[in-house]
This record gives sequence, structure tokens and C-alpha cells, in this order.
Amino acid sequence: MSTKASLAPLASQPFRWLLAARTTAILGNFVAPVAIAFAVLDLTGSPAALGLVLAARSLPQVVFMLAGGVVADRFPRRTVIIVAATVSALTQAAAAAAVLSGTATVGMLVAIEAVNGAASAFIFPAAAALTPLTVPSSMLQPANALIRMGMSGGMILGSALGGMLVAAVGPGVGLAVDAATFALAALLLVPLRVNSTPRGETRSARHDLREGWSEFSRRTWVWTVVLAFALLNAGVAATMGILGPVIADDSIGRASWGLVLAAQSLGLVLGGLVSLRLPMHHPLRVGLLAMLLGAPFFVVLALAPALVPLALLALAAGIGIEVFSVGWDVSLQEHIPIDRLARVYSYDMLGSFAMIPLGQIVVGPAAAAFGAPQTVLSVVALITVCLLVVLAVPSVRNLGRADVHSARRETDVVAL
Repeated sequence: MSTKASLAPLASQPFRWLLAARTTAILGNFVAPVAIAFAVLDLTGSPAALGLVLAARSLPQVVFMLAGGVVADRFPRRTVIIVAATVSALTQAAAAAAVLSGTATVGMLVAIEAVNGAASAFIFPAAAALTPLTVPSSMLQPANALIRMGMSGGMILGSALGGMLVAAVGPGVGLAVDAATFALAALLLVPLRVNSTPRGETRSARHDLREGWSEFSRRTWVWTVVLAFALLNAGVAATMGILGPVIADDSIGRASWGLVLAAQSLGLVLGGLVSLRLPMHHPLRVGLLAMLLGAPFFVVLALAPALVPLALLALAAGIGIEVFSVGWDVSLQEHIPIDRLARVYSYDMLGSFAMIPLGQIVVGPAAAAFGAPQTVLSVVALITVCLLVVLAVPSVRNLGRADVHSARRETDVVAL
């Protein structure tokens, strides 16, 4: 793909507004975890209390994810995101005010973060399903690559900014910055104009959920990938979040582990650049093969952890993750009817994330029983088998690009 074609989505004004809004929001989202973590630890000194506050945010995300998909397919997606982002801004502003004034309690933060988590469940499917309304179908690959690059850059900047703010001026200011980014993201979407998708406001929510489930379940290539990633995400989250730091403490050290994570984040940015130029005639196949780039990282982490090889392999893993993400988004956006896309995304996100808490619970006892390195090797074996099994499914392996007119009408997109 030429440089001109790679940057073609930027000619679309609606896409530029969406890109700016999603990058801004993700920046704040990665300031927030650092700020809320130290706010709770300053308040209580208890990791258990911190876990309670974080769970209070993540659980509503799962509970309301399907509702978020229904709402995003029923009402204008831009409006859904603006309302949800405004709620997120208000909740984080309330948390910031409580922390800065010294009136915060664990119960108060639990309630605030629960509302914030519920709001995010409406943002995720609406934002993902809005992309194909901002560019023609022929531009979906570079459009998704550019959005993923913006989000990856926001992740890196947000994590660094969060640490600096907490260290310099305290967690309350960090939460205030998060609130401001949500408010700015909402404002950035106000000028965005796209044609409305067909909606059925008179139908029941149950009917909409059944219709979304039908679109999700009747496509083998969709549900098999989501099932595989339910296991894969559980294993990766448990390994990177729990076993990685444990092994790093006994080998490369905490500072070096931070550099490894930074290398993975850089890989995400590079993966976006690769996705801009990489021919993807079979985007799902390419993406799943790219995910296999992550396997060597876990093998080295388990058997011979050292900073340089781990950083290089983490970089490669990040590239693979991002290439898959672009390939997956392109596949869904081209093959799922536009008026049902948000609901399919909500089923995708629910299935892909549902087992992460289980993995986080099981991995500790497993490491205690068999050792952390052996547990990591078991996880990488599970990941590799999942990817190879899914690649063996014909509808996954052979899924190509959709004809631009069969997936959705070009008239569904505003004039560029």
C-alpha cells in the first residue's frame, strides 16, 4: 500500500474527528489506572481495597457490554459516545474532587468507578462500529491502522503522564486530567457528522440481542476466534500482569520489566505502521499468524529471562497484536451488516474478556503448585494451540476482503 493510500482516510473530516477523540480518550484512560491506584493506596495502604475499586469498574463493563451494543445499533453512535464520555468525565471529576479535598472513601470510589465502568461499556462498541461510517470501505484497513496507532501512542503517553503527575502533584490531579480528556473527547465528536444507520427503535431490547447473537453465532469465523481469544486473553493477562513481575523480581528486576512493557507498547505503534503498508487480502489469516510472534517472548521469559532478548521479543509481540487487531476490525467491519455491527462487537468484547478474571485467579495457585516458569510454558502452549486450531478452520483461514458494495453501501458514509 502506497503512502498516499495509507494516509487517505485523513482526507475524511469525520474520520479526523473520530481519530482525535479516540486518541484523546485513551490517553486519559491510561492516566487513570496510575492515579486511582495511588489514590487508594494513599487512602488505605491496602492492595485488597485497590482490587475492590478496580473490580468495581471492570465488572460493570462486562455486565453492560451487551446493552452497549444494542444502544449503539439503535441510536446514533456519535451521540452514544458523547453521552457516555460526558458521564465518564463527570465521574472522574467527582473522584478527583473527593481525592483533592481529602473526603474520599473506598466506598465512594467504588460507587464512582462502577458508574464510570458502566459508561465505558457503551463507548467501546459504539466507537468501534463508528469507524466504517467515517470512511469508504476501500479505506477500512488504513483507517483502522491509523486509529490503532493513535490509541497506542495515547497508551504510551498516558502511562508516562500518569506516573509523572502522581509523583509531582498527586493522584487527584491525575484523575482531574482523566476527566478533562473525556470531556475533550466528547467535544471533539460534536462536529462529526455521519449518516444515520437503519435502526429499529420500536423493537424490544431482547429482539435486538437475539438479532445480534444471530449475526455473531452464524459466522463460524467470528465465534471461533472469540472463543480462542477468551482463553488467550486469560492466559496473557495472567502472565503479563502476575507471573511476569514475579519472574522479573527474581531475574531482570522491576525497572527492566518496565522497559520490557515499554518495548511492547512501542511494538504496538510499529504494528500500526506495518498494518498501513501490509497487503491484507486475507486480513484474519494474516492477523492470526502475526499473533504467533508473541510465543517466543513467553518461552524466553520462562526459561532464560534477560532484558535485551525480552525487550526485542516484546517489541515483536506488540507488532503482532496490532496487526491482528487491524485485521480483525477490517474483517468485522466489511462482513457484518453496518446496522448490527455494534452488537456483534459487544458479543466479541464480552466473550474475549469474560475469562480474564478466572485466569488471574487460577494463575497464582498454579504457579505455587508447579512453579512460575512451568506455568508460563503451559500458557504459551495453550496460546499456540488455540491460534493453530483457529487457523485450521476453513472459514477463518480463507476469509478474504469483502466486495465494497456487498458489505455496506458507500452512501452510508458522509461525503468526504
